[in-house]
Amino acid sequence: MLKESDAVAVFAGGFGTQDEAFECMTLSQTGKFGPVPLVLIDHPGGDYWLSWSKYVDEHLLKTGLVSPEDPNLYTITDNLEVACNAITSFYQVYHSSRYVSNQLVIRLKSNLSDAEVDQLNTEFSDILVKGKIQKSQALPQEGQDETIDLPRLILNFNQRDLGRLYQMIATINNMGRLSAEDKAHPELK
Repeated sequence: MLKESDAVAVFAGGFGTQDEAFECMTLSQTGKFGPVPLVLIDHPGGDYWLSWSKYVDEHLLKTGLVSPEDPNLYTITDNLEVACNAITSFYQVYHSSRYVSNQLVIRLKSNLSDAEVDQLNTEFSDILVKGKIQKSQALPQEGQDETIDLPRLILNFNQRDLGRLYQMIATINNMGRLSAEDKAHPELK
């Protein structure tokens, strides 16, 4: 199910809910799933996920069991508008990604300027094994799929700092310029 998902919404529940939420986060944190938006949604005024987050902060973050950037893997809200925005904004410019050999190829809905790519290199050099983040067209190994015409960023991602990768995707989504058609249809991936 997760393999084909473009987003995950998790609502308050029992042990099964906790299990599924942690499994989604673990698979995201280890790069086995995603990147996709994961939204933890409470009922209006509820504190289920906020209390859960306090547990994560106290027992996982403070003790170094998860990285300080790992909370970037999910959004907590009790507002459906915020939840929907977390999903649609994730795909504002970012389209999808895949690995080609050891390089992460990030497909974009619109081009970034050279200055924007320079900014990404400045802000996110810590997640690179070597080299720089570079603009590219589709690589020959990617074949002929529906994303062939999309611009790309290629990087030698360390495959460890997924929370930072999610931060970079958020930065990319704030940079790109979208066409009027893309803005009119935010539900399109």
